[in-house]
Amino acid sequence: MTAKVYGIPNCGSVKKAIASLKDQNVDILFHDFKKHGVPAQLLDEWIATFGLDKVINRKGTTWRGLDEGMQGKADSPEGAKALLLEYPSIIKRPVVELNGVLSIGQTDFSEGNS
Repeated sequence: MTAKVYGIPNCGSVKKAIASLKDQNVDILFHDFKKHGVPAQLLDEWIATFGLDKVINRKGTTWRGLDEGMQGKADSPEGAKALLLEYPSIIKRPVVELNGVLSIGQTDFSEGNS
């Protein structure tokens, strides 16, 4: 079994999710937002699946560092997508695809939690 994990390698939540998946003997395919960018087509899917409020991490330092004008772009789907593509660090992490199921922000993949 293989999971596709999207995120940033030094993110604590991403590290926890990968460790949990490995504990379950799941192979990892990692997509680094910093090196490979955010796949725009997948971003559309994530937004459709979870909604903007769940995809945007409004608690992180990157979000808090944006001025009000930039944060205001997140009020519309088009503006939010552009903002997420420009600042991938504001995407809630990790995004995990496992067995055809998407999750966002989940770090525990032990039995009963996946």
